[in-house]
Amino acid sequence: MSRDPFDWIDAHAERRREAGLVRTLRPRQAESALLDLAGNDYLGLARHPRVTRAGADACLLWGAGSTGSRLVTGTTELHTELEAELAAFCGFEAALVFASGYAANLAAVTALTGPGTLIVSDTSNHASLIDGCRLSRADTEVVAHRDTEAVRKALDAHDGPAVVVSDSVFSVDGDAAPLAGLAAACREHGAALLVDDAHGLGVLGEGGRGAAWAAGLAGAPDVVVTATLSKSLGSQGGVVLGPARVIEHLVNAARTFIFDTGLAPAAAGAALGALRLLRDEPERAERARAVALQLYDRLTAAGLRSARPDACVVAVRAPSAGEALQWAADCRTAGLAVGCFRPPSVPDGISRLRLTARGDLTDQQIAEAVEVIVRTAPRDSARSGELTGA
Repeated sequence: MSRDPFDWIDAHAERRREAGLVRTLRPRQAESALLDLAGNDYLGLARHPRVTRAGADACLLWGAGSTGSRLVTGTTELHTELEAELAAFCGFEAALVFASGYAANLAAVTALTGPGTLIVSDTSNHASLIDGCRLSRADTEVVAHRDTEAVRKALDAHDGPAVVVSDSVFSVDGDAAPLAGLAAACREHGAALLVDDAHGLGVLGEGGRGAAWAAGLAGAPDVVVTATLSKSLGSQGGVVLGPARVIEHLVNAARTFIFDTGLAPAAAGAALGALRLLRDEPERAERARAVALQLYDRLTAAGLRSARPDACVVAVRAPSAGEALQWAADCRTAGLAVGCFRPPSVPDGISRLRLTARGDLTDQQIAEAVEVIVRTAPRDSARSGELTGA
C-alpha cells in the first residue's frame, strides 16, 4: 500500500491550531465600512483619483500585462520613465523596477554577494532579506537588533568583501535602523550598505524621499536601497536604487530581474502617478508621521504597551497569540481593521496588534480607532509602559 506523501501536513496543521497560529484568507470587498488600519497605504494614495487614473490610462495604452521579462518585451517607455523619476526623487544615480519588493530584495542581496562575501544581517530584517541571504551562498552573520557595535565586530573578524543588510524601518515595531552608524561601520571596513526602505519611502526624509535621504546617504557610492511601490505609493512592484554600475550589474546578474515577467503597466503607471502626487504634495509625508504619533500617544495614555513609531507602523503588545487574534477579531466586529502579528512573524515571539497610520485619516477617525482598540483590549494588555525591543 502506497504512503500518502502529504500526511505530514495534517500534523503541522494540528500543531498550528493548538498554538492559535492558523492563518486564513479573508477576501475584502471593493467597498467596505471598516476603518482600515491594517493595510500599508500610508499616504492614502491607493484610491486617489490621480493615481487610479494614471494606472487605468497606462493599462489602456500599454495593455493589461507587460508581456514578457524586462530583457525581452517587458520594458516599456513607462518603466524607464518611472525608474528615472524614482532615482531623481530619492537622490540616486539610477533605479531598476521589479515585479515586487520581495523580488527586488532577492535580486539585490543575491547579485551583490556570493561565496567569500560576508553578509551582516539584523535579526529583525524582513523575510525577503533573510531569504536573499539564504540564497546568496555567502557567509551570513545575524547580529542583535539595531546593534552597530555587533556589526563592527562581525566586520572586524572578516577579511574580504562584505555587505551590511538592514531594514530602514522594521515592520514589526516600526523602529528605525541606525543608518548613519551602520554606514560609518561599513566605511571603516570597506563594506557596502544595503537598506530595505519599504517602510521609509514616502514617509521619511524631505517630502518622503526616504530613510537614506534623511540619514544623508542618498546617492552615496557605497549605499544601495531597495523599496516597494505597494506601500506609500499605493501601487505594486519594487525598486532597487543605487550607483549606475550597480544597477547595470543587476540587469545582467539578478535572476529575479532576468527571469521574471516585468511589472504590469497599470502598476507602473499608478506608481508614477503616486510619485508625482507626492512630489506635488510633500506635506503628506509629515501628516502620516503625525498620525502615527497621535495613535501612539493616545494608546499609551490609555495604558496599552506600544513602541514609539519612527515612521507609520504602530505596534501594540498583546498577552498571547490567541488573545491577539481575538483582539483583532473584536476590533473588526466593531468596525476597525487592524493587523495581527504572531509567531513566527515576530522574532521575539511576542504577539502584537500592528496598526498602520495613514496620512489621510481625520482626527475623528483616529479618535474612533483608539476608542475601539482600548475598549476591546484583553485585560492583561492594559499595562502602562512602552514596548521596547523587537
